Amino acid sequence: MQLCREYRIPHSYFRGHGTGAWSDLDRRKALAYEHYLKQVCPSCGTRAEEWDENAGGDEDAYRATTHRCIGCQLMADKQKEVPDGDDGHGVKVALIPTSVAVALELAKTHRH
Repeated sequence: MQLCREYRIPHSYFRGHGTGAWSDLDRRKALAYEHYLKQVCPSCGTRAEEWDENAGGDEDAYRATTHRCIGCQLMADKQKEVPDGDDGHGVKVALIPTSVAVALELAKTHRH
């Protein structure tokens, strides 16, 4: 359903049936999926029912773990170089492929 939502296509069409017109079943599936998404915590991605034993869940349904993303680490390190105050306003840190960064540096040196 996630891909159907992203591409805005009926589930039946995604499965290779029909013409792409929304059937009653497709609409009900889409509405049910939207309802499901509204129940998901935007921070951790779980739903209250998954933790609630009275709703069939389990208080040990998930375990917290750590993961280091090297890209996020590089961005956080670079963010420290952004100046405070007016000089840093609007400055964004982004990742670009090394080949693109090198090409941009070469273009910059050839302009000056």
